[in-house]
Amino acid sequence: MMLYHGSYTVIEKPNLSFSRMRTDFGKGFYLTPIKTQAESWSRRFSLQHGASVVSFYEFLPVIGERLPIDTRILEFDTYNLEWLEFIAACRLGHPVDSGWDLVIGGVANDKVFDTLQLYFDGLIAANDAIGRLRYDKPNLQYCFKAQSLINNYLKFAGSEVLK
Repeated sequence: MMLYHGSYTVIEKPNLSFSRMRTDFGKGFYLTPIKTQAESWSRRFSLQHGASVVSFYEFLPVIGERLPIDTRILEFDTYNLEWLEFIAACRLGHPVDSGWDLVIGGVANDKVFDTLQLYFDGLIAANDAIGRLRYDKPNLQYCFKAQSLINNYLKFAGSEVLK
């Protein structure tokens, strides 16, 4: 499977020590199987850094190979209360995300802080918050949280500078 990462620079060897806290799924290396989504992410960086780059990676295991049986994967198949509460905790810097090697699920949009504040203040219900946090377009993100998983199962396949 090919996964994409949007940034302002080529990242051949992802290193979790450069990851930021208070993101959708907490500290990790974020990728998506949707190239246009990675392109959109990278264009955000170009405003601040002057460059826009999409790096792409083969995510192994390929057919016939498997991740180690003890790999801890959390996957959100849909926008639901569990997803909302996980994102809220991660965005607030709470350690709820500790222990996972890989988290997969939908992206919360840029208005997440306003929506979460309304939810925390009891001004909107969880279902209303979930609806507000969805992108209009389909999206998906993979957050690699274990350096060993990155080192052993992500293979840099190239990059593209966007104009």
